[in-house]
Amino acid sequence: MDHTAPIVEDVFGISWLDFNMSNVLMMFITSLIVFVLCVLGARKLQMKPTGAQNVMEWVLDFVKGIINDTMDWKTGKLFLPLALTLFTYILVGNLLGVATNGVVGHDVWWKSPTADPGITLTLSSMVIVLSHFYGIKLRGGSEYVKDYFRPLPFLFPIKIVEEFANTLTLGLRLFGNLYAGEVLLSLLVGLTTSGVLGFLGGAIPFLAWQGFSVFIGGIQAFIFTMLAMVYMSHKVSEDH
Repeated sequence: MDHTAPIVEDVFGISWLDFNMSNVLMMFITSLIVFVLCVLGARKLQMKPTGAQNVMEWVLDFVKGIINDTMDWKTGKLFLPLALTLFTYILVGNLLGVATNGVVGHDVWWKSPTADPGITLTLSSMVIVLSHFYGIKLRGGSEYVKDYFRPLPFLFPIKIVEEFANTLTLGLRLFGNLYAGEVLLSLLVGLTTSGVLGFLGGAIPFLAWQGFSVFIGGIQAFIFTMLAMVYMSHKVSEDH
């Protein structure tokens, strides 16, 4: 548990500009995997889908269901690409750290990118910013501003605080679940490599927790996407 992140400090000579190279690597790998899966799923489209196309259509229908549960489809179809990207990216990112962690020296290079608060808070901030953008674009600036004073004007400060709270809870929920899972997996790995008794005592819990982590990874991708569409619905829908 004394592993550290590979940090490159003072990039371009800027004192506050630091890069976590593990995050950069894992974001690239996650993006590449999602891109390849989408290409395979849409490369040879058929009327009777099979293989990768069948899986991609199932994911697409699942994401459509998430949107339909939060807003009417006439408005929600605009956010299908966003919701599909969020779900697939977070799902793949969550699962990357389930099988193993890659450690070089004392630096952790291979892990779930979503087990880092910087990445999850960036994703949640992006969602909140987009919700404001589309709220203004689809409903107009006047209606957008009036929502902060409805139903009672004195609730305005609370609604401002709520915007920051939504960003934190959306990002930290995802980070907390993934980080806790990876910490426990690391402890179980340490137990299984400590000797024969440790292996016998830790092997079964390790395999069980890996299976449970896959389930948690899928659930967290669903929850993040669902809440993202809920926040979007609050900004773009007339009846909320």
